[in-house]
Amino acid sequence: MKSMYDIIIRPIITEQSMEHTDLKKYVFEVAPDANKIEIKAAVEGIFGVKVEKVTTLNMLGKEKRTGRYPAGHRKNWKKAVVKLTEDSKTIEFFEGMV
Repeated sequence: MKSMYDIIIRPIITEQSMEHTDLKKYVFEVAPDANKIEIKAAVEGIFGVKVEKVTTLNMLGKEKRTGRYPAGHRKNWKKAVVKLTEDSKTIEFFEGMV
């Protein structure tokens, strides 16, 4: 059984993801085999908030050229957008980023 910290790998901090923090939407990279129920429980356990909705996306790795012929690609990963309830507190980790 995986722990909460194995499910949530890292937060995604980009301009596009920071625009939605006022709507209480936060973006995380999660384990590829994690489902929405596990992601919800992990975010609630780590940050002490109430999660309303979880949306997941499988992101395909970009193809990268390493020379003339050996074309490789970056790893595939999974992204989760977590929406908190209206009465929930915000996640303090993202407060200074905006």
